[in-house]
Amino acid sequence: MSDIKSKDGVFSAEMIAGLIETGVVAGASLTRLQPASLDLTLGRRAWRVRASFLPSRVRTVDERLGDGLAMQEINLEEGVVFERGCVYLVELNEHLRLPRDITGAANPKSSTGRIDVFVRLVTDYGTAFDEIPAGYEGPLYAEISPRTFSIFARTGSSLNQLRLKSGAFRLDDNTLRALHKKSPLVEGVGDIDGGLGLSVSLCGSEPIIGWRARRHSALIDVDKVGALDADEYFEPLAPQKSGFIILDPDEFYILASKEALVIPPDYAAEMTPINPGLGEFRVHYAGFFDPGFGWTGQGSLAHGVNGSRAVLEVRSHDAPFVLEDGQLVARLVYEYMAARPDKLYGSDLKSNYQGQGLKLSKHFG
Repeated sequence: MSDIKSKDGVFSAEMIAGLIETGVVAGASLTRLQPASLDLTLGRRAWRVRASFLPSRVRTVDERLGDGLAMQEINLEEGVVFERGCVYLVELNEHLRLPRDITGAANPKSSTGRIDVFVRLVTDYGTAFDEIPAGYEGPLYAEISPRTFSIFARTGSSLNQLRLKSGAFRLDDNTLRALHKKSPLVEGVGDIDGGLGLSVSLCGSEPIIGWRARRHSALIDVDKVGALDADEYFEPLAPQKSGFIILDPDEFYILASKEALVIPPDYAAEMTPINPGLGEFRVHYAGFFDPGFGWTGQGSLAHGVNGSRAVLEVRSHDAPFVLEDGQLVARLVYEYMAARPDKLYGSDLKSNYQGQGLKLSKHFG
């Protein structure tokens, strides 16, 4: 067990490295560390399954697979195609042996969400996706369901990431307002109510305000960066004179927030969906924001930091839905870092999406 004393907050890359070195996080590579998370990697074994499932409090994943849910076992060593519309379960390379005061949470990587691949973490005896209880000991699995594009992946590919946390790590609204007053997180007052509100941008001076995915496009190799032509996979959306767009059911859209936002170095954030009663659509595939996102080291937006806009992966539910310019679509909850990471998101790591406006995934040149 680790001799690292956990502190309240999200663990930094250096803290996670300590847990890897002591075997609390086994099977992980130090090269996969991000400022506040660890990129998880696909193992050798995968299964095509009949449906998404959770093991329940009394069963392991292997036991559930033995119930007839597994249709086919797949070896990922040479790489395989994950077909859109199908559900797969993949055993990850990483295993956990968490102390009783450390919990975990997972989310798809930004590049995964932006190609409409739904990825969720599953654990033995799990009753919720993407959540790892304190003291968990056991394997990790990724449920993978490509929605629009079929993908090619292999052992070692990374589609989701893990955060480790301890203690009271989330800022309440009063604390978040105080932080925003001291070091602005967005321009203006900020809509803070259960987190920092984000609205969608559908108008403006830029020639493209969004992208809609094309159906029946070619395969995407998740490990090849800058290899694809965006026009073959996405249809650009021009600024909307009407001030709104109509989301078609089962279509996938890439849009951007109106707000340029900042994640200061001593904080991390996670995007959460708004109350479903406010609209028949989903925003939130890749929800982690690292310390330093939108930050240039000059102190705050008030001191000249431009921030970075959040890219929104949007899908309507069962009915067409009108999405208006400036409509509230998501909230960011801010969390304390247990320690400031040595390298921040952005120039320190040559991050793909720092200073971004609207941007597709790193797979597109």
